[in-house]
Amino acid sequence: MQIIKLLGSLIIFILLATILLNACRPIRNLNNPPATWRGNTLMESVVPTSDATKKNVFIIADAKMTVLFDMLAPFYLFNSTEKTNVFIIAKDKTPILIKRDLFVVPQLTFHEADSMHLQADVIVIPAMSNRDEHQDTIVINWIKNHFLANTSILAVCDGASTAAATGLYDGKPLTCHASDYAGLKLHFNKPDWVQNVTVTKSGNLFSTAGVSNAVEGSLTVINELFGEETTKKVMLNINYPEPGIKTIHKSRAINGNNKWAVAKKIFFKKNKKIGLNIENGVNEFDMASILESYGRSLPASLRVFSLHSLAVRTKYGLTLLITGDTDIKKFDELHLVMPNSFLGDDKLNLKNTGIISYDKIQNQYLPDVCLKRIAQQYGHSFEEFVKVSLDYN
Repeated sequence: MQIIKLLGSLIIFILLATILLNACRPIRNLNNPPATWRGNTLMESVVPTSDATKKNVFIIADAKMTVLFDMLAPFYLFNSTEKTNVFIIAKDKTPILIKRDLFVVPQLTFHEADSMHLQADVIVIPAMSNRDEHQDTIVINWIKNHFLANTSILAVCDGASTAAATGLYDGKPLTCHASDYAGLKLHFNKPDWVQNVTVTKSGNLFSTAGVSNAVEGSLTVINELFGEETTKKVMLNINYPEPGIKTIHKSRAINGNNKWAVAKKIFFKKNKKIGLNIENGVNEFDMASILESYGRSLPASLRVFSLHSLAVRTKYGLTLLITGDTDIKKFDELHLVMPNSFLGDDKLNLKNTGIISYDKIQNQYLPDVCLKRIAQQYGHSFEEFVKVSLDYN
């Protein structure tokens, strides 16, 4: 009888230990923020060609951290108009942290843009590392000095904090991520803070709700600048799921039910090690959609890797730098955003690894595809958490 009790206690101990070990990796990731660039030298990027017949779009970035989708969705969408020069711009050429062990090299510095006498037709402000009144004065002053009568500003998600710090939105409507709305209002009380809209507009000042609404914000500015025909073309390019630009938005902050769904997933579902393969020519919107969706599903790890180089050039000319351990044999799932570049020989010895390929997806909006699969894996309650985290509804 004592042996049976001892075995029972041992089984319970092993089960509890397994649950805790499974949960510790995503919990550790939450408490261990990704490291900024640690290279010895600053990387040089290829300065993009500036076409004087096109409008200039500057997307501001912060090397400490810039939210991936906030930056790359507008970058892709404005580029796909074929009517703009789009630049990722920062104080210097320090690679910008966008995900753990993934960096993008700025195309221009503020000084270089000024030396080239480039006028800003659109300034996009993503969510960056500073979300309170302690903003970088160099960034704030550059925005204010380049805001002219015909310049549009688009604040994306919690980029609203930087936009508010400029003073340009004083008395003007401004919105942000629903979960951060109350906090940002405490730091900046002069804008007219609003909710339950995808995009605010006051003259040529725009702002969006959280993360996923970078799409609606970009489409709104594109429509203002280039009209309905160009906007429809861009919408078709990404298989946008609405007939027109969605304006109604239900602002929902993360609540107790969402936290309970997270706890159940972390402790009782498998927390997978996910790898995303990218190669030269990768579509920025596709990559950002996959990484942002699965990054918010709280996996054990999420790594980007390339089979051929640690420096990858994207479709529209960004330089991405990959650091860290990307041994593909360590992943539970491999997501192939460019399946044709991942040949049969590359799949050898990966019999226990799930291969997720996106080549057969047609006429589907990629964020929806990712969310549907997350729901299939972890249930609709957890999918709701991911959607709230993306401020997508």
